[in-house]
Amino acid sequence: MDTISRENNSMLPVAGVIVGVLALLVGGYAAIKASSLQKTVVTHEEKIAKIDGIESQVGSAAASADKASRDITSLNRSTQEAFNTVAASLGNIQASITKIEESQKKPAAAAAGKASHEPAVAGPGEYVIKGGDTFAKIARSQNISLADLQSVNPGVESAKLKVGQKIKLPLKK
Repeated sequence: MDTISRENNSMLPVAGVIVGVLALLVGGYAAIKASSLQKTVVTHEEKIAKIDGIESQVGSAAASADKASRDITSLNRSTQEAFNTVAASLGNIQASITKIEESQKKPAAAAAGKASHEPAVAGPGEYVIKGGDTFAKIARSQNISLADLQSVNPGVESAKLKVGQKIKLPLKK
């Protein structure tokens, strides 16, 4: 046996060593690649987790957007209904105001018609304007000062007095 292994197989142990070294090199290379692949897998798992988190946030945002859209639609509808109600109320108020204005005009016209038939009568502390009257003439005829007459009739202009108009007279001292 000893002779067989020595004779023709002198290269066999060297080839075995070379194959073993090559196997070690390939195994080391594979281990390095497996380690780098493991790091890549861990990195991708982190990215996948982030993507899953973003996906859930997008889903939540989409649900919120849908709810906001429904709320806006509901708000638009209720706002339109409120405007319609207010418009109807304003129309009723306008009609009431028109009726009131018309009723106010009728007595004034009737009073004007009566005034032309009956002379205006001055009550106590009043004076009825006659043709040609001014504050100065009235003050002289009533024996009062012009300033006192003007002070009890603020907003009445002496130049715009009308026949039949009533003005106040100050109390005599």
